[in-house]
This record gives sequence, structure tokens and C-alpha cells, in this order.
Amino acid sequence: MEPASGRGRPCDWLRGQRPAPSYDRPLHSYCARPFACLRLGDSTNADARRSMEPRWSHCGPLCLPRHCLLLLLLCGSGFFQSHAVDVEVKDSSNATCIYAKWMMSFFIKYETNSSEYRNATLHVSPNVTHDGSTCGNETFAPLLAIQFGAGHFWSINFTKTSGTYRGSIITFIYNTNDTAVFQDAKKRGPVTIVVNDTMHPVQLNRVYKCHHNESIEAENVTQSFWDVTLQAFVQNGTVSKNESICDADAPTSVPPVGNLTTASTASSPAPTTTPKPVEKPVPGNYSLKNGNQTCFLATMGLQLNASQEKPSVININPKTTHVTGSCGNTSATLKLNDSNSRFIDFVFLVKNTSANTQRFYLKEVNVTLHVSTNGSEILHAENHNLSMWDTSLGSSYMCQKEQTVEVNEDFQIHTFDLRVQPFLVKENKYSTAQECSLDDDTILIPIVVGAALAGLIVIIVTAYLIGRRKSYAGYQTL
Repeated sequence: MEPASGRGRPCDWLRGQRPAPSYDRPLHSYCARPFACLRLGDSTNADARRSMEPRWSHCGPLCLPRHCLLLLLLCGSGFFQSHAVDVEVKDSSNATCIYAKWMMSFFIKYETNSSEYRNATLHVSPNVTHDGSTCGNETFAPLLAIQFGAGHFWSINFTKTSGTYRGSIITFIYNTNDTAVFQDAKKRGPVTIVVNDTMHPVQLNRVYKCHHNESIEAENVTQSFWDVTLQAFVQNGTVSKNESICDADAPTSVPPVGNLTTASTASSPAPTTTPKPVEKPVPGNYSLKNGNQTCFLATMGLQLNASQEKPSVININPKTTHVTGSCGNTSATLKLNDSNSRFIDFVFLVKNTSANTQRFYLKEVNVTLHVSTNGSEILHAENHNLSMWDTSLGSSYMCQKEQTVEVNEDFQIHTFDLRVQPFLVKENKYSTAQECSLDDDTILIPIVVGAALAGLIVIIVTAYLIGRRKSYAGYQTL
């Protein structure tokens, strides 16, 4: 029996050259190519037919085991080319063994030919294939695998213990030959990321659900998952109606972190009220270390302004913000994740202004929001051509007044009480600050003095003219 898609084809067994695969090892370890080849049972090999045990080879496309049938449905959803993936894996008796529906995206930092680092966003495209997904048996664990885009691959295998199941190993292979995503990439070809799934154990015969964003970071890649509905080891071929909700979706009496102001779209008339102004965001202190030494310091209050169909203003709460990034001699990146599906990246570079003078500046910003007010949407904006916060290398940049970073025509970042030093931090302290022009109060002094003098001159001239008119009134004729 061929896969439901009709894309699979029979393959020869790799006789005696490899042991039977164990899914405790990452998928890519069985094959030097980005997609391992799972072979169909050889009709000439009676032992193989009896055990239905798959073998691995280096050649040919990825094929589905004889005993599994996979049905895949794709439906467009979300924002900015995000697509929901709906997968149902069935065994030879047409009984469902794995059911999964989820959305995901990938945020990848890669090096360009100019030795600069750029951030790319990879979404699951509509042209998804599913070769290699299996129900598993006594020898190997169930596997959910998809291929999408120009040579990208993602898979997760499942394990179970007494009474529970969970995801085990996630393998993600992205291909930098995809020039539409990885423009000007220095290294071309497949790159493999293997991580352990962070999913908590779920009781058997329960469906795991999580609408909130969950992210896994490893090796310059952030994998984000949301709107997940999943059940592995489905019993009796029927997806359970009992649900196991992730902690992030659990009801809570605590108000959501951050201030969110959404424009009203109700068609019914509403009483005219004055909208409550968004409060000034609380400044947060962020730092990065290289070993035991602090290499990056930043203090700022952050406010995001998205002018989409439903404009929103969001304050970032530093108490729930996770900080990652990297330090270097000529480039540094600060990555903020406020645990509410909001990702902000600041990229700083060093430039030479003369033979002995170097300065740093903000070169790039990347913002990603996962919005769930109208289902799940991804709002992503980036600007790689900034030239802001220009300061001498070895100093810090400071601007207490509000500043606006124009990401694109629909997205802005507002900063308050800003101070940043991405290079040459000494003794875990800021160096001498160079203030922005908005904070330079010295220019106000001559303006105020000049305005006062101008006002005084106007008063004197006015009084003089009034006095002159009275003095020229003259004598009345008798």
C-alpha cells in the first residue's frame, strides 16, 4: 500500500548494513542527507514482512511503512503566510494512532556573506508533505514528520510510560539554499537542530491542548508552537474527548501582563467615552554575559504600537521578560521574550568613522507578536536599515525622553528612559553616557533667555509708543 499522497515508492532493503532504527536517536543520524529514507517492506524478504520493521538507507525519497496510512489536510490560517497543519496518522486497519493540529514558525539567525548576522522568519508553507510518519510498534516509537517549503523538515517522536505519553526528540532541518528566506547566506545547505521537547507528560487517552505560544530556543533557532491539539497513542482509533490543558491556558484570576489597548469594532452604537491613555511602560534592566563577564547592558521601557486592522498598544513587562542574545567585537544582539508571545530583537553594529574612531549604532530590529484575540495570528515586522542611537564605542547611549523606532509603516517601538551599551562594558557598569538631543536641556537656556528678552523689548517699545502719543497731543486753541 502506498502513502495516501501517492508520492511514495517501493525501496530496496538495506540488508544487514545498519541496525534497526531506534527513535531514541535523532532522525538525522540515520542519513547523511537532509531526509532519511524509510523503506517499504520488501516482498521478497519474508522476515521483514513478518516483523514489519522499517530499515534506513541513504538513497531515494522518504517512504511510508507498509502498515501506516497518513492523511494530511492543510488549511490556510493566521497572518503573514502562517498555515495550520492538520495531520492524522492511521494504521493498516484504518485506525487513527496519532492526531495533531497545530501552528508553528521558526526564527533563525544566520550569517551573511558580509559576515553580518541577519534574522529570518520561516513559516510552514501550504506545500507540506508527510512522508515518514508512522504509528510505531514494539521496536520503534511513533513519529510525526512533515516536509515543507524548499527542503525544510520537522519531526517529533513520542514515548509513553505507565499511564502517560509525551513528545521526546524534535528534529528540525532548515535549508539555507532557500534563497527566498535566507538571502545572501554565507553557508548553503541543510542545517540540523535536535532538541528535547518541553511538553509535560499527558495522561493516555487524553488530548493535549495549548492555544498559547510555547517556544524552544537552540543554536540560533527559536521554534514557536501555538494552537496545538495533539493526541499520540490514540486508543481504539478514536480521538479522545477528554482534554489536558497546558499551564499557560489554565484559568487564572491574575490580570494579563502588559497593557493592551484594542480599537473597538462593534457595529452597535456605544456611549461616547474618553479612551483611557496607555500608561508609560516600566523600565527594565537587561544584561548579557560572556562567561562571568557582563558584555551587554540595557535599560529601557518598551511600548509596541501595531497599526493593523485592530490597532493595539502593548507595554512590555520586564518582570516576565526573558533575555537572550550574543556579544561580539563588531556586532551584538539583544533578544527579549516577554513570555506573552512577544519577541523583540535589537541588533547593534560597530562602524569606523575615521582611522582612530569607532562608533556603535542600532542597525536592525525584529518584532514578532502572536495574537490570539481573533484566533491565532502572527504579526511580524523588521527593519534592517536603521541608523539610530549612534554613540562613540566605549561609551553608553542615553535618552530619557520618548523615542520612536519606525519598524515599518504599520509598526513602531517606543522607548522610554533608555540607556544601552552593547560593547566594551567594564566592571558590570555603564560607561560615560552620551545623551540624545531630546535630553539636551542646555539648548533650552538660550531659548528661554531669548524669549524673555524679546518679551521685555516688546513691552518697552509698546510703553514708549503709548507715551509718545500722549506727549504729541499738543495745546487746545482758545
